[in-house]
Amino acid sequence: MPLAPELAVSRWFNAAAPITLASLRGRVVMLHAFQMLCPGCVSHGTPQAQRAQQLFRNTDLAVIGLHAVFEHHAAMTPVSLEAFIHEYRLTFPIGVDEASSGDPIPVTMRRYEMRGTPTCVLIGRDGTVRHHGFGQEDDMALGAIIGTLLAETP
Repeated sequence: MPLAPELAVSRWFNAAAPITLASLRGRVVMLHAFQMLCPGCVSHGTPQAQRAQQLFRNTDLAVIGLHAVFEHHAAMTPVSLEAFIHEYRLTFPIGVDEASSGDPIPVTMRRYEMRGTPTCVLIGRDGTVRHHGFGQEDDMALGAIIGTLLAETP
């Protein structure tokens, strides 16, 4: 399996330093791509990522949010995102997907061929994409995949 494409992030929130997938090799990564004005993200995807962060906090799962704005760019600025993170008490690191020159689809979103938000990508310890889900996903099903990936030996 090919390695998961590296993240292209213009700014990080809830992170002391920029995060790369290369630096997380050996850990399982849950990448939650969202937009703060996406109803499915607000009602399901983002709370699910926060629950995963809390539930698996004593494991080596790394939960990372990716604010992948492909519409309503003027409304979803980093300043607005900062308020959103505060209001929803999000504790996992969140990167702002880097804008593409002359293209509404941001860089990381394009690299992963995401169809929209919410999107959940699970990356195994070896750095390969092991799950690529779009839309609302069942907590139990996603938890089972995460558990399976965490149980694999590095």
